[in-house]
Amino acid sequence: MASKLSSKQLAKLAVLETFPARFDTIHRLIEEMGTMRADESQVRRLARTLDEMKAAAGSIGETGLVDTLGVMATLARRTGGLQTRVRGLREGFGSLKINLEGAIRAATREEDKDQVDEADLPKS
Repeated sequence: MASKLSSKQLAKLAVLETFPARFDTIHRLIEEMGTMRADESQVRRLARTLDEMKAAAGSIGETGLVDTLGVMATLARRTGGLQTRVRGLREGFGSLKINLEGAIRAATREEDKDQVDEADLPKS
């Protein structure tokens, strides 16, 4: 049985479906940083990719993804110990995968017709 999704859910899914394609690049760049093969331009590419994904997640209201991507972008730009940055990015990447799965699950869940949004209620 096919579930009917609202236009808002379809818009969220359209954005969220672009993320897994970028995961390979993010993972590869983090591992290159860990093995000290990444130069400064590759680290900037990682930060730019994370910022683009953060903006896309923010446009659909996925705050969990926005927070995780923001922390990861900050870590990528941070100076200091490389191993600390890489460890934080690896943990953030795991969290990013979990948050994406939850966001996709929430976006594909059929909405209750009986449930009324508070935004739709008249102000008294």
